[in-house]
Amino acid sequence: MVSAPPIRRRLVGRALRRYREGLGYTLEDAARVLECDRSKISRIETGQRGIRRKELRELLTEYGIDWDQQAVLGRLADPRGGLGWHRDYAGVLPGAWRDYLSLETAASKISVYEAQRVPGLLQTAAYARALAETDPSLEDEAAVDRATEAVLARQQAILGGESRPQVRLIMGQAALHQEVGGPAVMDEQLIALGRAAGDSGTVTVQVLPFESGAHAAAGDGSLAILQFPEAPGLGLAHAGGISGGVCLEGREDLAACARVFEQLRAFALGPAQSALLLRGLAGD
Repeated sequence: MVSAPPIRRRLVGRALRRYREGLGYTLEDAARVLECDRSKISRIETGQRGIRRKELRELLTEYGIDWDQQAVLGRLADPRGGLGWHRDYAGVLPGAWRDYLSLETAASKISVYEAQRVPGLLQTAAYARALAETDPSLEDEAAVDRATEAVLARQQAILGGESRPQVRLIMGQAALHQEVGGPAVMDEQLIALGRAAGDSGTVTVQVLPFESGAHAAAGDGSLAILQFPEAPGLGLAHAGGISGGVCLEGREDLAACARVFEQLRAFALGPAQSALLLRGLAGD
């Protein structure tokens, strides 16, 4: 039987524990609801094991959780969440980044900041390949090909799927001048960015200009946040790094990252100004 990825199980378990403790219920109380022993509830809450849909519904109903939040947790607990596009590229996706991607398709809101490169959701194939070619963890040409394919598969899953989340992307102005892959590659990438910035759909693109000065993410290269507006406090943040970065799952960490992102949004050019800048760089 396929189980949900550990990151999903931990988020569901943490939410269940928060709901239970908020009501003053003990592990024994929850166990009586499911007619099981307390150790099973403990393992579910720590993410050591998954929970069946019927059991999840019974617990959440007992805890008085509304339908919208139940639906979110149901998506996270669904074992099919482990069968996403990312599984086909596990060999070229570092651990923490793979954990993040396994949850991304379930999120309702995606917020991404990149200081020195174009966000992966908007990279052209040539730009993505140029970045992959510099990655020392990719041992051969085949691995570079797979890493490039993974970027495009992610774009299709998030931006081309039936359930399109709200996507907010911020990039530092340096990313627009870092010549990745050479002039031709950058020209193509800038044109693609200009088009994406003018899209009035679910994707918002902002540029953080050099003139913005010091900001809370000045020491960080990238930040990605997954949120579920239907279930406040539930989500995941990913801070980038050379070996795949790190996932931050705690509510306090998530809230802190969200505050940083909102500051970046305030310091960045608005979507319309950003679109003008990008189109100007692309020569439109």
